[in-house]
Amino acid sequence: MLRMHCSQVKVSIIFALLCLLNPPLASAKDSPIFLDQGSEWTEERRQRYYTQDQGSQIIPLRWIVALEHDGKPFMDQHLSRYGYLANPNSEFPSLPVGFTVAKGDSGRVLGMTCAACHTRQIIVDGKQYRADGGPAIVDFQSFLSDLKQAVEHVIEDDNAFNTFAQRVLGPSPSEGEKQQLNNELQQWFLPYSTLIERSLPTPAWGPSRLDAVSMIFNRLAGLDLGEPPTYLIPENIQVANAPVRYPFLWNAARQDFTQWPGFASNGNFIFGLSRNLGEVFGVFADFRPIRDDSRILGINYLHKNSANFHGLTELEQLIWKIGPPQWPWAIDQDLAEQGYTIFSRPTAQGGCVECHGIKPGQFRSLTHQDKIWATPLLDVGTDSLEHHILERTVKTGVLEGANIPLLKSQGLKAEDTAFNVLGLAVIGSILQHYNPLDHWENHLVSDIENELGINHKLNKHLANAFRKPVEVVQLQQANSNKSGQKYPYESRVLEGIWAAAPYLHNGSVPTLAELLKPAEQRISQFKIGPNYNIENIGLATEQTHFDYTLNTTDCSKRNSGNSRCGHEFGTNLSPAEKDALLEYLKTL
Repeated sequence: MLRMHCSQVKVSIIFALLCLLNPPLASAKDSPIFLDQGSEWTEERRQRYYTQDQGSQIIPLRWIVALEHDGKPFMDQHLSRYGYLANPNSEFPSLPVGFTVAKGDSGRVLGMTCAACHTRQIIVDGKQYRADGGPAIVDFQSFLSDLKQAVEHVIEDDNAFNTFAQRVLGPSPSEGEKQQLNNELQQWFLPYSTLIERSLPTPAWGPSRLDAVSMIFNRLAGLDLGEPPTYLIPENIQVANAPVRYPFLWNAARQDFTQWPGFASNGNFIFGLSRNLGEVFGVFADFRPIRDDSRILGINYLHKNSANFHGLTELEQLIWKIGPPQWPWAIDQDLAEQGYTIFSRPTAQGGCVECHGIKPGQFRSLTHQDKIWATPLLDVGTDSLEHHILERTVKTGVLEGANIPLLKSQGLKAEDTAFNVLGLAVIGSILQHYNPLDHWENHLVSDIENELGINHKLNKHLANAFRKPVEVVQLQQANSNKSGQKYPYESRVLEGIWAAAPYLHNGSVPTLAELLKPAEQRISQFKIGPNYNIENIGLATEQTHFDYTLNTTDCSKRNSGNSRCGHEFGTNLSPAEKDALLEYLKTL
């Protein structure tokens, strides 16, 4: 991180003033109703989930406190304009749920954690209901874009810079201090603006969606693999135009495969750490490896690596504790029992259990006694674009030729898939983290066994942490004698599905009732926001928080990123049967 000029006390004072301008929620009417998510999901665990640092480093804390947006503090009303949620119990009440404060190289830094993207709040009859671990209804693209514009304005406008400098440095900063601050702003702005200008698509993702995989690839390959001092390879950054909705996290840790295309093995400590490390590289953790022939791996993967391995482990343990939210309104039990019968039918008869029922998974946890659930990967005709971005190639920069011999991986070519780069970056970082001297052939397994009580070979699990979707499909086809699955996505257990609208992996269908219609009959556009319709189970027709309408495409444009095509199951049920099935889904 860049050198700081203000003390922690000054930051605290600024935040105190900001809190006076933007007080926490003032009345019980405005406070959310926390849904029942099981006895293990306690208030103490909730707060840790909301604030646990995972190594994300977006911007120096004192800078974002001093920035403005539309004439107001950038952090005005805990960023509620983007859909982020208040957390009055935070050390800094003006920070939203999921925004973190950590110690950078020279001072405090603002970051993000899982809860920013995976905390759902909906509104029914004027009341707010919160489901921790649910897919957030937030506009991340607007946040990213507005932050760029706010810093750019400070850099380009002398009056704005002087105001900013006084807020950051004090009322009478010297010319030398101001010049140093300007240099630091320029150094921060170059990689950030390069990422944002090249990544963000038009039309925008919109609330509740983002192209997470592309942003991970872009962050890692575009900002971290070049030569110092910038580390940039701008041509590795491509438009992130395959948006998906945020998945829900309850049950996520117990799936045997995860990520929408199913490319991440799951269900034990090392798989969870691999998955989460890849995620934090996408939300502004620094990576920046360098060549180092003194190391067995030939690469120093932790040279500027800001990932918080302890925090990532803490978050994974918390995720195991989040239960699905319980439907808080009345349920017609007789109708729900009829729906259970329909749910349990074979797929050909309109049932759901063959794809979405609880079945034993392929992997078992190394640190939990819980059983792992199967995650069938099936091509059901939905949007295909996310699969295509997994074949994206990038220049490998400082990682050219890097490999990990014990994992029998081939060295990265000068141009290789971003998928291979991500896998090597994650695995190399984990290996070096547990053995800083790289003597991992002899010591790595025993070190982790001593720390976590693991009795399985780590190398085997690391080797299987990331598999290309085609390899996963081939494995499942071999086990099931099925073929023809070209663009499969995960079929999850449906507990808490009622709180996860919009539906399909790309969020192209607003309600479960709409999903039971043939694709050609589904609405082509709808507004996105927190208002909920509990009859149709999903987004209400009218939304007021965001001025955004999602326009989707039909089956003729399956590769658009916004296709509402596919998953035509239950479409032939009678209206009464559909009502019964929907009533049952409320109970999960």
